[in-house]
Amino acid sequence: MEAEQLKDLVVDQLEGSKAKDIKVLNVKGLSSVTDYMIIASGTSSRHVKSVAHNLVSSVKDEGVQPLGVEGDDVAEWVLVDLGDVVAHIMMPQTRDFYQLEKLWDPNWKEVSAQH
Repeated sequence: MEAEQLKDLVVDQLEGSKAKDIKVLNVKGLSSVTDYMIIASGTSSRHVKSVAHNLVSSVKDEGVQPLGVEGDDVAEWVLVDLGDVVAHIMMPQTRDFYQLEKLWDPNWKEVSAQH
């Protein structure tokens, strides 16, 4: 699956799972690890875990095998590594603390979650 299609699939799944404040960061050229970083918030640790679980299940149904899932035991911050797309599903306070969006160069390109 192409990176752009995978990004769209992830955003659709996050929206369908009622994730909040979804941001898509285009990190091509800024990262050699991934093309898109998607950051979303959950409303509780249970919701964060459920969103991540639904995302993994959905991409597997489309033939994409996640490279890794980290943090689902505590569910304050779950990272789902899909290769060309890395999804971070976080509790709002965790997201505020780490401010992943601000870790990148001021010239990073934000891609609207609307597609």
